Amino acid sequence: MAIVKDNILLQLVRGSLGGQLTIYERNGQIIMAKKRGPSKNKPSKKQLEARYKLRIAAAYAKVILEDPELKAYYKSKAGPGQNAYNMAVKDAYRSPEVQGIVFEDTTVVVTAKDEFRVAEVQVKVFDAKGVLQERGMAALGRNGVDWYYKAGVLPVGGKVVIVAVDLPGNETVREVRLE
Repeated sequence: MAIVKDNILLQLVRGSLGGQLTIYERNGQIIMAKKRGPSKNKPSKKQLEARYKLRIAAAYAKVILEDPELKAYYKSKAGPGQNAYNMAVKDAYRSPEVQGIVFEDTTVVVTAKDEFRVAEVQVKVFDAKGVLQERGMAALGRNGVDWYYKAGVLPVGGKVVIVAVDLPGNETVREVRLE
């Protein structure tokens, strides 16, 4: 790969030359690279899963960008050489992360992060027998990362299931045993 600077011959040239070189522009720079061909290897299971996930993310991006408010949000997150579509695909490709769960008396504090935005955090409380005791939505704290849920009771031997959901609907589930 070569970056072309101040070359009058290649200033307006874009595309492939003779199946040997590809010339393209990225972030205002002209780049010359060897032309890539298709791989001769069969894709692995992991590669096929990644392709499928990317196809789903691209479909989400196309649909979501019809909403002017979300399109503006994703555009505000874009850096140089990126656009709202790129950011929407990136958001749909990755799930939110539950970084921590802390219990303060009967309050469940969930630290959840996403590169863009965590849309909601659901909390489910089960007793020792696995029977659902209560469920509800956690409220976002002032710091924008911690979510708070006030439970009626946290039964000893039971469990708490946390579900963090981002804008595209990706879910991350974490389970904590109560002792």
